[in-house]
Amino acid sequence: MAEFRITVADALQRLSERKDGKRFVELLQHGTLSVEIYAPRGRDAQTPHTRDEAYIVVQGSGHFINGSERHPFGPGDFLFVPAGVEHRFVDFTDDLAVWVIFYGPEGGEA
Repeated sequence: MAEFRITVADALQRLSERKDGKRFVELLQHGTLSVEIYAPRGRDAQTPHTRDEAYIVVQGSGHFINGSERHPFGPGDFLFVPAGVEHRFVDFTDDLAVWVIFYGPEGGEA
């Protein structure tokens, strides 16, 4: 059975245990749902994803590029990115951490 409660502290601890230097870790996978913690440092080098994606900002602030739009963000904010759309965090603080939620089919929801 999957674990259905994950604290921010536990997620950040699991991220810190990565030995390969990657700044994300998958914490839950159930059906089409995948939940990760992501904490880029310095630069966010994301490329478009093949599934719809949502972010919930845990800590930190900055700006989020979503397609042709740029939005400020801070703790507690919710950000949505449809599959295939160029997106990234810019001008963000060194403590940035976000929950990442991927769901649905490849190519995104209709």
